[in-house]
Amino acid sequence: MTAVHVVVMGVAGCGKSAVGHRLAKGLGLPLVEGDDFHPAANIEKMRQGLPLTDQDRTGWLQRLARELGMHADGAVLTCSALKQSYRESLRDAAPGLRFLHLALSPERALERVAARDGHFYPPSLVTSQFQALEDPAAEPGVLVVDACLPLDEVADRAAEWLAPPDRPNSTMRN
Repeated sequence: MTAVHVVVMGVAGCGKSAVGHRLAKGLGLPLVEGDDFHPAANIEKMRQGLPLTDQDRTGWLQRLARELGMHADGAVLTCSALKQSYRESLRDAAPGLRFLHLALSPERALERVAARDGHFYPPSLVTSQFQALEDPAAEPGVLVVDACLPLDEVADRAAEWLAPPDRPNSTMRN
């Protein structure tokens, strides 16, 4: 079987972690939670309501690329991957890398982020995520799914999309 590497991407509040957990479990792959790899300085900056710059994200993206490279048999990575250049650096680490873009409106993202308890990412930064987002829809290896669909439905759609052509499509909830 061919290794599957997929990034569950999108702005804050889109459900990357929730979908990533379901997808990784359903596919039997390890989950790499991107937020776990942010350096302390990035976390503190975001906690203070300051958006990360490309320079802030460089080392983080390099760490995530190394993590992908360490999982030769496949992995699910959660990462905002907002810009095409970020996605390209991750693609360089895992040829054939796919991206599941969880798309939602700025209003819905703000609502979700504001409802989270105990997360370092404040609602005040949601707008900056949309300003940085470069829509990946036209890039190869990208599936865009409405992030407001039920989580299991999103994960099932992704699993079907990721299934090799020689394997019959089936949902993960059997």
